Amino acid sequence: MAKKKKRKQKSRFELALYAFRYRIGEYALRGFMGFLSYIPYRFLQLFTRSVARVTYVLLWDYRRRMEENVALALGEEIPNGKNRKDLVWRAWLSFARGVSDTTSVMQFSKQQIISFMALEGEEHIRLALEKGKGVIALSAHLGSFTLIGARLAASGYPFSVVVKQPANQRFARLVDNYRAQIGIHTISAKPRREAVRGILKALRQNRIVLVIADEFKSGDVMVDFFGLKAPAPRGPATLALRTGAVTLPMFATRREDDSLVLSVGAAITPIEREDLEESVLATTSLYTRYLEAAIRRFPDQWNWLGLPRRNGGLSRLQLGRLRRESAAARGANRPKLRA
Repeated sequence: MAKKKKRKQKSRFELALYAFRYRIGEYALRGFMGFLSYIPYRFLQLFTRSVARVTYVLLWDYRRRMEENVALALGEEIPNGKNRKDLVWRAWLSFARGVSDTTSVMQFSKQQIISFMALEGEEHIRLALEKGKGVIALSAHLGSFTLIGARLAASGYPFSVVVKQPANQRFARLVDNYRAQIGIHTISAKPRREAVRGILKALRQNRIVLVIADEFKSGDVMVDFFGLKAPAPRGPATLALRTGAVTLPMFATRREDDSLVLSVGAAITPIEREDLEESVLATTSLYTRYLEAAIRRFPDQWNWLGLPRRNGGLSRLQLGRLRRESAAARGANRPKLRA
């Protein structure tokens, strides 16, 4: 067995520089949040669009990866390269607007938050909470997903979110405090054991726990996603099967009239087989189909970075072959999803 490589310890200078960067980020965030209330919302949107355009040009590697993934997943449906690039730009802008709206909401009252984003399917939340076992909010990096907690908390629903915290604890506490101001309780995704304890505690308290489940990079359950085989996280399915918590699909998206809507679907019943492992596999695949259906409806609001990265990128020949394989896989019949 090969020995694990020891991580090289950082020098005092590197540690100091690392802490300094986070401190600059902390003061910048505090200053921006303090100044935000004085900025007209329309001007903030213009500023956001400008920043999005600059980063779209500068962060070319991320843009290229997004273009490759769109070509791979939707190449047959969007054969024109220019149309795919247009979709990537809209997805990029959507993410920037989501960040901008999230910071803006920090300054809003509960009533302003409720007016800012409509809520559809609230009856599903009430029915789920009546069972008393908590709710798993299944969602993706789609649209204004960072506003889900703010909208639900503003309506009085107990809400927790699982978050990958920044490495710097002081900066992480600052961001947690901002979430707490609008009623969002944070559960750190690491260490994993502590995260599981935090989630179980929240579910026992009959809270809504948001789980973003579209990280198809390091999961251990292979699923079909846009006709591609991708590793998905088993956590949401395992939690639902073990705890009896109700799983509700929730997606916060921007509609054609530029309004924001948090849409909550009917409960997803986990698939129970004789073996727990088989149950987890089947349920994870079911959850993935819900995620794919939402992304297909709003493809220009997903970040398109959730697929495994391919070292060195893909050639046109490889993209063509993979698109054909994906199209063939998508031809298989899939069970219909409930609205």
